[in-house]
Amino acid sequence: MKRYLCSIIIGMVVILSIGTYYVKIASSASSLPKYTFKTLEGSDKELDPVIINATLQNGSNFYEPLTIESNTTTYASERSYLENLTGRQDQQIERLVKEHRSFMRGKDSISSLYEDDDFLAYALVNSEFTKRGKMEAEFDIGLLEKKDEEETSFQIELPHQERIMNVDVRDVQLVHSKLQVLTMNDVNSNNEKQTKEVHLYTIDVANKKVLSDKTLVSETFTYPDQVDFQMPIDVAPSQPNNMVLISSIKGVNHEDGPFEEKLKESKLLSYNYETEKLETVKKESLSLDMVGSGYVDGKNLYVVETESDAYHLKTFDLSSQKLTNDTELDIAANKEEQYTAAFKNGRVYFLLNGMNQEGKTSKPAKLLIADIKTGKTLYKGEAVINKKNSKSFGLFIDDLEIK
Repeated sequence: MKRYLCSIIIGMVVILSIGTYYVKIASSASSLPKYTFKTLEGSDKELDPVIINATLQNGSNFYEPLTIESNTTTYASERSYLENLTGRQDQQIERLVKEHRSFMRGKDSISSLYEDDDFLAYALVNSEFTKRGKMEAEFDIGLLEKKDEEETSFQIELPHQERIMNVDVRDVQLVHSKLQVLTMNDVNSNNEKQTKEVHLYTIDVANKKVLSDKTLVSETFTYPDQVDFQMPIDVAPSQPNNMVLISSIKGVNHEDGPFEEKLKESKLLSYNYETEKLETVKKESLSLDMVGSGYVDGKNLYVVETESDAYHLKTFDLSSQKLTNDTELDIAANKEEQYTAAFKNGRVYFLLNGMNQEGKTSKPAKLLIADIKTGKTLYKGEAVINKKNSKSFGLFIDDLEIK
């Protein structure tokens, strides 16, 4: 009886400790400022799919992640232990997990996924270094036929892995029943040289083998020279598309100054999965800056540019590389403020962070939701705070998501 009584007492202490912990957490969170958006124009229903991930700071001693979702602030300390342990998932990942839970188990990289009406595909590279310092790498491949929920999964060695130091999967497509996996690789070089490459692997899922390993771009350089490959932000990373844009940025790392780009040597490339053509894009149609700061959805490239005192949203057709639309957004331009954009459902979600280039909060964050084609304002709002002592806090925007 004493043994059971001891167990009961220990259990009660644990329960009371957990309860006390969460009461303190809830009390602490309730004392923090709550952020909402005050509607200045349009319908506040447009806010329903908007998710803003941010961080509240007070000097160097206080740091608290928060989320503004459907115009409601939730701090990390207000979420459950399990939610904080797993972290927030990409909205597209969450949807796929709900619809295809078995197939999606252990899959959390949106850039490694492909989805159309009939198939859901996955390709990731798992790697590790042996004690001898050599890399061992393999593809983790999965394919789901949605109609009958039939799954195919297998692992297969990465070709020429002995010369590779790092592999980053950037795009996955299903073309003519073959899986196309675009990666950016760091490659072993002799002496002090460094090599970076863009590879396209073609995988036969039915026969579980790699059909080809094509090097699209390869650049070798020696410090202080530097080469970086960049791609626009993909707003629909799992969506089928025929073309990708790749910037090859060349420059010099100065010890006593910033990175200096070699504009004449840098170039913009396009690759078409259907035609298998790699082409250099003419600079008069698209610039490296446009691509570096742009957003793609598989069909179009969206670029935000500041002209006079207004922001312009420019749409370029990827196949023709021509400007198809130029709309002025109804929000005052401020070159010192940072902005974040998202594109979904024919809308552009444009968030002025309220921070200057030094990362300091200067003004309330502003959110504009507009029609991509017409530029018509559907919603305009400004962040407001419910605490009088909120001036001591700084709100730092991390990213913008749309459900």
